[in-house]
Amino acid sequence: MNYLPANTQQLAKAVFLDRDGVINVDHGYVSLPERFEFAEGVFEACKLLQAQGFKLLVITNQSGIARGYYSLEQFSKLTEWMCQQFAAHGVHINEVYHCPHHPTTGIPQYVQDCNCRKPAPGMLLKAIAEHGIDPEQSIMVGDKLSDMQAATAANLGYKVLVRSCTSSSSKDAAWADAVWPSLYAFASSISSATP
Repeated sequence: MNYLPANTQQLAKAVFLDRDGVINVDHGYVSLPERFEFAEGVFEACKLLQAQGFKLLVITNQSGIARGYYSLEQFSKLTEWMCQQFAAHGVHINEVYHCPHHPTTGIPQYVQDCNCRKPAPGMLLKAIAEHGIDPEQSIMVGDKLSDMQAATAANLGYKVLVRSCTSSSSKDAAWADAVWPSLYAFASSISSATP
């Protein structure tokens, strides 16, 4: 029988997923299920990542709340619905972290220069602490420069830029460790590389 001291914990590894532009097509401030279009292959991609032992954590800026385009309650309902769609495909989203703020525009209670809005690393650092994540074994998958910058600030081991739903510049790509056409293409590469 193996015995580990009580204070010894094995840290988990995670894939941190941006939402708009990675999980779904970014139609701009989406707040309703009927406007939420899942990216092609996203369920299959997440199943592959989950099978490799990664926790799946969503990290999303939602300044639409600050701007008054939709409420926190509407965002929460959409998030619950989204997670249900993943569950129906055999995928467990461990948690969704969101930043409702904007530094200059919107409803006063949400207008602030916070440490959670990407490119700041606040959401990532909170998720790392709450889920016992090893940053060096973990991956950020995003579609924008701010995703790559947040991952760098949080000392994540690997940064992936995907271009399935949005276009990105060479500057964005320069911050990434790899650029893939889609989350599915990236997940497939990890799966095929593992014996």
